Amino acid sequence: MIQTLKQSIQEAFKDLFDHSLSLDEVKIENTNPSFEGSFTFVVFPFLRVTKKKPEESGELIGAFVHAKMNEIASFNVVKGFLNFSLTQEYWLSYLGELNQLERLGNKVREPKKIMVEYSSPNTNKPLHLGHVRNNLLGYSISQILSYYGHEVIKANLINDRGIHICKSMLAYQMFANGETPESGNIKGDHLVGKYYVAFDKAYKEEQAQLIESGLTEDEAKNQSKLMADAREMLTKWEQGDKGIMVLWNQLNNWVYDGFDISYARMGVDFDVYYKESQTYLLGKSMVLEGLEQGVFFKKDDGSIWVDLTDDGLDQKLLLRADGTSVYMTQDIGTADLKYNDYHMDQSVYIVGNEQDYHFKVLKLVLQKLQKPYADGVHHMSYGMVELPTGKLKTREGKVVDADDLMEEMHATAKERTIEQGKADGLSTDALNELYETLGLGALKYFLLKVDPSKRILFNPADSIDFQGNTGTFIQYTYARCSSILRNAEHEVTMPGSVKLETSEIDLIAHFFKFDNVLEEAANHMSPALIAQYLYDTAKNYNSFYNQCSILKAETDSLVKMRLVLTRITARMIETCGRLLGMKMPDRM
Repeated sequence: MIQTLKQSIQEAFKDLFDHSLSLDEVKIENTNPSFEGSFTFVVFPFLRVTKKKPEESGELIGAFVHAKMNEIASFNVVKGFLNFSLTQEYWLSYLGELNQLERLGNKVREPKKIMVEYSSPNTNKPLHLGHVRNNLLGYSISQILSYYGHEVIKANLINDRGIHICKSMLAYQMFANGETPESGNIKGDHLVGKYYVAFDKAYKEEQAQLIESGLTEDEAKNQSKLMADAREMLTKWEQGDKGIMVLWNQLNNWVYDGFDISYARMGVDFDVYYKESQTYLLGKSMVLEGLEQGVFFKKDDGSIWVDLTDDGLDQKLLLRADGTSVYMTQDIGTADLKYNDYHMDQSVYIVGNEQDYHFKVLKLVLQKLQKPYADGVHHMSYGMVELPTGKLKTREGKVVDADDLMEEMHATAKERTIEQGKADGLSTDALNELYETLGLGALKYFLLKVDPSKRILFNPADSIDFQGNTGTFIQYTYARCSSILRNAEHEVTMPGSVKLETSEIDLIAHFFKFDNVLEEAANHMSPALIAQYLYDTAKNYNSFYNQCSILKAETDSLVKMRLVLTRITARMIETCGRLLGMKMPDRM
């Protein structure tokens, strides 16, 4: 349809103005909701060709297209906006085509292999609120890219080494008395996190005592026995000390077990795991190779750097004077490892915006090394998530962990559902499943409906509302559709000709937009575009529902057509919800 409309406008320019336009120059947009019509051609950019006023140009082009295309019912011109309305016959035909499709939405013509790396937790504490947005973004982007037809590899680079890990290990040795997740009745990641907090508490107490004895704050830090012991443990780990390795493996395995539970509840997964303990030395040889090639330079102290001043940045350390790696060294090597493993066209990093500089440097360094995958490095930057003070209790009083947040969402969903009287007639198990579906659906929708680059202020109570731009409103619309389809006595098949109401045309025209939305969401890696389309789907359906009787419509043909509208709405909501990682309840 869009292609035919473009071709007709192209012909209009040739016939009316003796001017050849390429199809790429003919842009068709969705009509502004305040105007009548479904598709719009903006005349303003072509006034130099028409040499007429915007309204006159629009009238001439509109009349030409109207005469040429049977699918055009009418057109109108608002200033320089030429708006086309399509015939009822066209919309009914399109609805029938949708009803026959096995999947909704188009697919990319040239699929790519794309690795999406997300989560990247530390093994010294549980997943927290920031990880929630990270995981939901990474998983949703992977879902969108995969549904659009790309081959996607979901990767998780786990930060399982370093001084922060040794702090948990040291505190466990000192204070745990052999506690295990089973003996303490605690998830493994929370158990290890407990001792990370214990180290911090003991370290602060030690600092206070040293300062009280007359030392300055810097002197106290330098003379800290706890920190010296943690550094010694890291040295032993790097040397492969058997006792330290046993403890390290034990605590890490507890953490992995805890992460698996959190990931499963969150509804995210991974195809491949990389671990920092296995990758942190990989970039060293690449840096030395770059030094030999003259890409990098060595300072007098023996450290190796890259000069990025011509690229608008500064000089960046790549290898310390003692030959040890920095984070950039590790990321250079890991990028090479990932490419050698999968030979992907694009490597996407889902990482907060505080690392924008880091990934600019990574891409530039890989480009200077002339790596074939360098241009495919893409940092998907996102903003912070914050909670209103006092709205959610935390274990440590500072960071909200993911398990607490998901539990709070479940409890809030339960409270709101009971308040609304929507918990009647369901078993206890069914109700618990509903509360989980609503709670996590609200969380996912709230965090994903916002453009990734923006900061989010998240209040769990505001996210669960049966009205408004919430996941709960969308899920309720899906349950409404499911109920209607369950109670229908007619087959969900297209009838012959029927007269469409305005709200029905609006809903069908909205379905038409999905191909473009899916393409844009995939190209821009933006779940927010899917979320907005999903909300508009629910809004349009409820507008139709409030204006048109479905099961008690005047004729069987109308009943059938409106059941088809309901079925496609349910499929569209389920499809878009799946792209956001949301489940849809059949009953509410």
